[in-house]
Amino acid sequence: MKKCNKIYAMLLALSTSAFAHHGVPSISLAGVEGPGAPLETTSSSTLPEGSLLAYLKVDHAKYKTYTSARDGEAESSDYFMYGLGYGFNSYFSAYVFVPYYVKSQDDAFSTSGFHDISFQFVLGMKYDDGLMLTPGSESLDDMQDWHFTTSFSFTLPTGKSDATTADGSLIDSGMQTGFGEPSFMFGVSATKWFGNDWTLVGDMSYNTFLENTHFDGTKVDFGDEFRVNTALSYMLYSKPASKLRLDLNIEANYMHLGRDIENGRGAEATGGEMIYLTPGARLSYKTTSVAVGVKIPTWTNLNEEDLQQGAEGKEDYRLLFTFSSLF
Repeated sequence: MKKCNKIYAMLLALSTSAFAHHGVPSISLAGVEGPGAPLETTSSSTLPEGSLLAYLKVDHAKYKTYTSARDGEAESSDYFMYGLGYGFNSYFSAYVFVPYYVKSQDDAFSTSGFHDISFQFVLGMKYDDGLMLTPGSESLDDMQDWHFTTSFSFTLPTGKSDATTADGSLIDSGMQTGFGEPSFMFGVSATKWFGNDWTLVGDMSYNTFLENTHFDGTKVDFGDEFRVNTALSYMLYSKPASKLRLDLNIEANYMHLGRDIENGRGAEATGGEMIYLTPGARLSYKTTSVAVGVKIPTWTNLNEEDLQQGAEGKEDYRLLFTFSSLF
């Protein structure tokens, strides 16, 4: 039975919001041989034991605008994600994420700064005549088994949640760079490699937030998030002797956002449902990976949709880029 060297190139992608408060980690990694890894959908792999991952992701969102006047419409945002991951063993990995936001409006108003730091813990499993923890060494035949992960993550309120304008007024919660209170997320993923060039990946996650009280007494409880992602990865080119691989991906990303609650009442123009399509590609060389993709909203059902300019689902597009390396 052919053995597969565990030389990994890592792709980490964060499904993030721009002029809002939403953003969760979505982890994918792949070897030069074996299952592929998408861009926005979490695959079911863990880091090799004793390995350290360093990465950067950039997410640029361009929003639809409806008037030429400077009337506070959101134009764009840039989201930078810095992170470290460590493989404690073959089935358990942990990550720390440090995001940085830049949010701009057409009246030259902008906010920027580090967002809340987050931590994630991932448990890997596979099914082979029963469910078991992911073993330390697998053949290519073993990699064709269904693989799964469960994950738990939380944020700490290290970003700003009480930023003000020049006159001392509180900036809208969606423009803040922090939640003000911890948030918590639970997720699961499943991956099936068909033993050829194709890999099917899916994940689900639920993210919830604690109510935050601003310095002026305003109370905000951000709406819960429920996400379902699915992806099909195709290995266009692989040369194991050179440790080089190129994958193409197509993904569908569904998100349901609960309505925000402000001072005990549902906030207008918040929440709803949306689906994105995300074509992308990833190039891996040895233990380094670069990935690019474009995330396009294709269907929305937002609450008071005409008033949600600058929210998720109202982008023209999102451009994604990731660089990562494993040590």
